[in-house]
Amino acid sequence: MSAATGAGDVTTTGAARAETASAGADSGTFATATAPPAGPYPTAAADIAGLAASADHPIRILVVDDHPIVLDGVTLTLRDASWLYVAGYARTGRAAIAAVDTLRPDMVLLDLRLPDMLGPEVVRALRHRDPHLKIVLFTAYPDHAALDPALAAGADGALVKDSERHELVDAIRRVMAGERVVAIANEGALLDRRLREQGLARREYEILRRVAMGETNPEIAAALGLTKNTVKTYLQRVMEKLGAHNRVEAISRANQLGIL
Repeated sequence: MSAATGAGDVTTTGAARAETASAGADSGTFATATAPPAGPYPTAAADIAGLAASADHPIRILVVDDHPIVLDGVTLTLRDASWLYVAGYARTGRAAIAAVDTLRPDMVLLDLRLPDMLGPEVVRALRHRDPHLKIVLFTAYPDHAALDPALAAGADGALVKDSERHELVDAIRRVMAGERVVAIANEGALLDRRLREQGLARREYEILRRVAMGETNPEIAAALGLTKNTVKTYLQRVMEKLGAHNRVEAISRANQLGIL
């Protein structure tokens, strides 16, 4: 398998796998289904790695996380479950979207904190690409403010990264069977609590979230049924509460606080 320019082209044939394995670090060396990847991990344009498909056609899982060690852990955790297979990984939201088209996974384990996109934004994009795709949020921050919006955007479940092996395997089985599994306490109160801590109202949060997604004031106003001046006033309040001088600083501060 090889990762090429752009989002990356993934090859799953045995011949290509052997060719990649002998190509060395420059082209990327990826593991087979029986072992976690030993690195080096692809970067920049080559930020998707596809792993070879199993002859038994188990449930194919795409891991989306910007920390390669997470792939190691998930692969080790799932390797004894013959019906599960880590089909590949992506380090960014955009790479994940491209990988869904290339690898055709059955399920995505998605980290909430990615370097290029908000968790809810990734969920919506993945759901648009494949309405039947199962999406499970896999996070180290069970109180992250983006959890509720990501679930509302269409995620099928949520787990913390320190879940026991049997908990992860069982959650995957149940989600694939059609259940919604949220193995995180106080699901509905997470966002409200974090916003209260920062003195932010729900409307202020919604506008900040849309700004972080690249929407302009007129676009936000149209989407929420507000005037442009009202949106501007809300943003000024948000910046004051976060101690920010502009939009970029507000988004950065919100990310640091776990609000976005």
